[in-house]
Amino acid sequence: KKYLALALLLCTLLSLTNSEDKHTLTFFMGSRWRANCWDCTCTRCCRALVCATPQWFPDDCVSVFDPEACEYVVHKKDDPTIRCPVFSAVLK
Repeated sequence: KKYLALALLLCTLLSLTNSEDKHTLTFFMGSRWRANCWDCTCTRCCRALVCATPQWFPDDCVSVFDPEACEYVVHKKDDPTIRCPVFSAVLK
């Protein structure tokens, strides 16, 4: 019985020292990272994407999602360096 209790305790302690994200990467307890627009800690994950999806903007513009910044960028179709105004957006 002593060994069983010790094994259970060891398994519990090991599970408290690291965690895995959905890509099976292992992180130490208390560490933080961003994966696919999710801000994560070893204890939990929460959605980083809190911005709205652009719905109404000029016809000569396009909405593009930037996965590194976790946001939508609306720019001219023929020149991505020129940003466009957004008149309406939907929270998701």
